[in-house]
Amino acid sequence: MIRRPSWTSWLLGATSVVAFAGFAWPLLADAVPGEARTAVPYVALALVPALVVAVALTLDREMYTARTVALLGVLTAVGTAVRIAGTGVGGVEAVFVVLILAGRAYGARFGLLLGMTTIALSSLLWGGIGPWTPFQAFACGWVGAGAGLLPRIRVGSPKAAGRLEIAMLAAYGVVAAYAFGLIMNLWFWPFAVGYGTGISYVSGAPLPQNLASFGIYSLITSTLTWDTVRAVTSLVGIVLVGPAVLTALRRAKLPAPRMATPRSSAPRGDGKRTRRSTAPDAAAVPPTARHPSEKV
Repeated sequence: MIRRPSWTSWLLGATSVVAFAGFAWPLLADAVPGEARTAVPYVALALVPALVVAVALTLDREMYTARTVALLGVLTAVGTAVRIAGTGVGGVEAVFVVLILAGRAYGARFGLLLGMTTIALSSLLWGGIGPWTPFQAFACGWVGAGAGLLPRIRVGSPKAAGRLEIAMLAAYGVVAAYAFGLIMNLWFWPFAVGYGTGISYVSGAPLPQNLASFGIYSLITSTLTWDTVRAVTSLVGIVLVGPAVLTALRRAKLPAPRMATPRSSAPRGDGKRTRRSTAPDAAAVPPTARHPSEKV
């Protein structure tokens, strides 16, 4: 039986689309009338925190079981510790390994929520809360959710399928590392560069011109340095610890959602009253063998 996506899945998808618009406001501002363009970045900054709250409040009861909350708390603590440990080392963000493996084991919604809670807790403990925090929360949530949306591998022997799965997750880690850097640069690029340079954001300029300027900015500032180190870290981490961690996570599998079954309104026993018989059951009492010396 194919299970249809719940209303929360559709809502989370729509929320992610709106959040992506908050990231991509420099490319979408051209569609806004000239007198309103100056307000677009401020609307984007105000929109993303509200979307984080909306996502947290719209997760259904499948995410509220005791085991789910326990696993989410443990993995959030692990991801927070890993992220704080890598602070100050440019691009070394092993937290992607945790997000990708957990999202693969427990699904897209768990990965999305894990990414958000990890960023929120680590930013709170590390003191790195700022206007970038909601954007980081969504971006890391998408990294975990994307791992849960990857196709299942059901070819060959289980051992061969496991190797292919690790290879797929490692390749996804590399792509996610570069994509994370690009999307995080996109919303901040107009503020970071300013005006009057060859790679500055120009409001009202043709889309290809702004895309070219953004591409050069990202290549110089993060793609060749931070993002590459992040990609290598994710690749090596998933290859080294991926098989063992995936096995451990799947052993603590989340409980399957309960399907409501309608209760029958008919009386028990089709309306007939039955009484348990008190007669001994002959089949339950085995015959006793007589001893050869016993008299007949």
